[in-house]
Amino acid sequence: MRKQRMAVSVLALLTLAACGTESGSGAGSGDSGDGSGTVRTGPSLTGVHWTVSSLTVGGKKTAAPAGAHVEIGPEGRATGNLGCNRFTADVEVEGDKVTVGPGTTTEMGCEEDVQEFEKAMGRALNGELKAAVASRSDGKTLTLTTAQGDSIVLTSEPPAPLTGTTWKVTGLVSGGAAASLPAGTEKKAHLTFGKDGSVEGNLGCNTFHGKAVVSGSALTFGPIASTRKMCADPEMELERALLGVLEGKTAYEIEHRSLSIEAKNGKGLAATAPAGK
Repeated sequence: MRKQRMAVSVLALLTLAACGTESGSGAGSGDSGDGSGTVRTGPSLTGVHWTVSSLTVGGKKTAAPAGAHVEIGPEGRATGNLGCNRFTADVEVEGDKVTVGPGTTTEMGCEEDVQEFEKAMGRALNGELKAAVASRSDGKTLTLTTAQGDSIVLTSEPPAPLTGTTWKVTGLVSGGAAASLPAGTEKKAHLTFGKDGSVEGNLGCNTFHGKAVVSGSALTFGPIASTRKMCADPEMELERALLGVLEGKTAYEIEHRSLSIEAKNGKGLAATAPAGK
């Protein structure tokens, strides 16, 4: 596992207009007035969780990794996750033109396909971008287009509830330092909380079930019962790490479709909910 380290990156990361001014009359409605359903970027985009749907570069379309998203603050900063690494970046907007500046990103070891996606995203999101939003029956679609015609498509979606959601484990935490999962275990561990106070899922090797009582921002786990299958070393390493988190009283936080759980011993996990689930 590679530990995260903060580094200033020249990647022009996912960014949106945070404090632009919509032109024309009816600015509060966000409609461009041409009847197309397309709107200019502006304050209406702030406070929205935008999930990255796809990236098209050189005519080739690639689906975004699960968990890739961006949120825009009113101060002209964008924050989010590229599918593995988190980022922040400055933006400047003038009408529907978005100018992307350098940003700050973490550098965590990721799956090869995710790393390739992040590199492509960094190259596409550089300099001036044209932004347009189209309304849908279930939300909005945001398209960011480069001068070369490459594009990034993002969608708005509702947050995920704690219960009834299948949370895919994506990372581990120890003493405040985040780390990727052991190689080969990236898509195996998950957990689901029931409204009856139950929790079940997979630890990377064995399936499990137990109790998890919610009280405010705390999750208190009862004894965990699991199957007894033996697996390869990386899977057993992940299982031991998760059992060290899902024990006793823990603190949890949901940030839209991302879940973090931290035990009193400083051990923790990060998980994401699949889009639309």
